[in-house]
Amino acid sequence: MHIVIGLIIAFVIVAVFARRNRGTRGCRWREDRTGNRGALRKYKCATCGAEAFSTSKGPPDSCRAHPPKT
Repeated sequence: MHIVIGLIIAFVIVAVFARRNRGTRGCRWREDRTGNRGALRKYKCATCGAEAFSTSKGPPDSCRAHPPKT
């Protein structure tokens, strides 16, 4: 019985973490330091070729290959 409960809890935890990264799953952002503009850092997606600028320390949070549905 304890094994079944443990497996259910593990499945829920994996599902939560997999859903968290759903927006950037298709993109593989690479920093392009030659295109930086002051405080803006330029990133280019190795998968779709999209370019984005970010002021945060890491890459963009969303995928530019598939625009959000409205």
